[in-house]
Amino acid sequence: MAEHASTTLPYSTNTLKAAALLLNLEMEHAAEVLRYLDESNLEQVMLAVTELKAIPKEIRHTALQEAFVLASKGSSQTTGGLEFTRQLLAKSIGPRRGADMLDRITASQALSSFEILQSADPAKVAELLTDELPQTIALVLSYLDAKDAASILANMPPNVQVAVTMKLSTMDRVSPTVVKMVEQSLKNKLSAVISAVGFRATGGVDFLVKVLNQVDRGTQKTILDTLSGENPFLVDEIKENLFTFDDLIKLDDRAMQRVLRDVNKNDLALALKGASQDLRNLIFRNMSERARENLQEEIEIIGPQLAKNVYAAQRAIVDVVRTLEDQEEILIGGGGGGDEEIIV
Repeated sequence: MAEHASTTLPYSTNTLKAAALLLNLEMEHAAEVLRYLDESNLEQVMLAVTELKAIPKEIRHTALQEAFVLASKGSSQTTGGLEFTRQLLAKSIGPRRGADMLDRITASQALSSFEILQSADPAKVAELLTDELPQTIALVLSYLDAKDAASILANMPPNVQVAVTMKLSTMDRVSPTVVKMVEQSLKNKLSAVISAVGFRATGGVDFLVKVLNQVDRGTQKTILDTLSGENPFLVDEIKENLFTFDDLIKLDDRAMQRVLRDVNKNDLALALKGASQDLRNLIFRNMSERARENLQEEIEIIGPQLAKNVYAAQRAIVDVVRTLEDQEEILIGGGGGGDEEIIV
């Protein structure tokens, strides 16, 4: 029976059995199980949980037979869906990583109209798109992963970056008809026939924040500085959700000490070349006297540095902070902390 089911559904028998088992466990127990899966298996199983509203009876029976000890603890959950997937991922790998994975899962449920661009040279794509209208570029970028969109955006002229940023921030949902029109106008340039499958959410401030979190600090600063004169309210909204190297000042001493355990010391010295004195003081006071002296000496030794190298080091440290936040080992004060209430 299990073999028959696996041929009628787009998943292996093992994936279906794993999904069935998760749906028959309490949320907390299912989250614990997920911690033992690697990234690729985790994403495949969660895709099955999201898409399958009801696991076939024969698959559930087989899964429960093989894992009856676990299944006997509770089997109230018999259907999957997007909300169940969101909660389960949040509990197993953290809200932020879970949200990123859920984005990938939902994106894979419909063919991306511009998927060919994901493996293309960002500089060449930027060159192809630069002459298009800002709203057209924004539409194309909104169909890509934030990292790919950021790479393309970073290769565009500053005035185009700002115009596209404005359009991205106001995008909501785009109809297949509009996507088809863009397809026709870009068909020769992109060398692809783009087919839209239904409506999908595109752009918006949330997506824009993801993009700006991925671009280098120089590009980020140029965009925000220019936007502040044109749309200060949008800049305020972006900054509420955008975490930058300067926002390290929001960390308390305990969080800073935890961060310092994981950061690369060479990155830290380079990053502090462009840091405010207040941020330097926060970092120095959370180090031992010996470590502080070594760091101060290293900052002096490395001398003047290219801005792009300093920004890259700062980006690496921000990535460490984000990882620790995802793992719920630290809390970031100010924006980007989600809607959960914090009790001190």
